[in-house]
Amino acid sequence: MNAKLRKSIEKFVRDNIVEFHRWRAENLNCIALNGLITNKNPYLFRAKNINVAADLITALLAARLSSAEEGVFGKFLEDLSVFVAQTTGRGQKSKGEGIDVEVTLGGVRHLIAVKSGRKWGNAQSIARQKQDFRRAVQVIKQSKYAGEVLPVLGICYGNFRTKHTGEYLHIGGQSFWNLLSGDPNLYVDIVEPLGHEAQRHDDEFKEHVANVTNRLTLEFTEKYCHANGAIDWARLVRAVSENMQSE
Repeated sequence: MNAKLRKSIEKFVRDNIVEFHRWRAENLNCIALNGLITNKNPYLFRAKNINVAADLITALLAARLSSAEEGVFGKFLEDLSVFVAQTTGRGQKSKGEGIDVEVTLGGVRHLIAVKSGRKWGNAQSIARQKQDFRRAVQVIKQSKYAGEVLPVLGICYGNFRTKHTGEYLHIGGQSFWNLLSGDPNLYVDIVEPLGHEAQRHDDEFKEHVANVTNRLTLEFTEKYCHANGAIDWARLVRAVSENMQSE
């Protein structure tokens, strides 16, 4: 990565990663016990022999945070990819629905939908993305100056080989970042700026997690534990799954 691009990316990351860490803390404060246990499998945790209330809350909280953070950080990576394309002069943010960035190389207009990882959506969202690709191509082809148009599904990480599915180019990892920047080493270089003040943010976050874990554990113990402290699994299962009116 050249020095100018490195400084630009470092500034972008420094300015925007703060929002990710701020969101993590705010998201923690919004977590309520009922929302935490809803749609979770109590039978699984019982089968895993989790008998300490704090351990159960810790497991539930970790699952909740991991899922939420993946989505939010994925949005950060998508924004970073647009920034990289714009900064290198190879592309620009797209106005097309379902398209994040457009890069023109060798006379080919790449319509790129950016996803953080390969497991980015279900069958319905994949079908919708294909529809967005078809619509975007159709709109562009209405111009006689359109040239060649190539839909691209760009994945931010992964070592799979680039391939054309028949509907779009599937590209990821090093190849994806190289497409945006023209730099085959960018995919490695961008990881270091992400660590800027990460330790400080992580220490603060762990303190938040400890406080929330204690708060939720206290509430859980009051609602779903017997007088002797043992988890009342029957009551917990009822809270999660009961849906029939008793006569």
